[in-house]
Amino acid sequence: MSAEKLIHTMERLCKLHRSLLELSKQKTDIVVKGDMDALNQILKDEQAHIAAINKFENDRQAIAKIMIPTSAQPTITDCLEVIEGPEKDKLILLRTELLELIKQINEKNSLNQQLIYQSLQFVNLSLNLFMPQDEDINYGPMTHKVNVAKGLFNSKA
Repeated sequence: MSAEKLIHTMERLCKLHRSLLELSKQKTDIVVKGDMDALNQILKDEQAHIAAINKFENDRQAIAKIMIPTSAQPTITDCLEVIEGPEKDKLILLRTELLELIKQINEKNSLNQQLIYQSLQFVNLSLNLFMPQDEDINYGPMTHKVNVAKGLFNSKA
């Protein structure tokens, strides 16, 4: 019974990660277009997915703890040692799929991060072109007084 619950939870995790990957792909297009409203909506959708993923991850950990009470934090690999038959094969496939999805999400998020960083650099460059900074030029009269420290004894007195 616990193996079936674990498989069901893993299927839900895979489904949510697939959906999160699709959101990451959409985010790339939105960042390239520069559509801030759509980007805000995508970020809200991602937060909802992450909350659901956390819920199912907590469920997965609780089920694994029931299956292997001797381990403090049992993993899927630990659970595979006590599961036999077609359930074991199904769980191996789900674990492999989930790992691949997480890898793809990380790659897509890295690309999105680079795109956003480049966009910020472009905005900063544009602002600097429109509002150039005053440069200190060493030629010409001094624009500020240099405070010379006066000693205790004034020789001109």
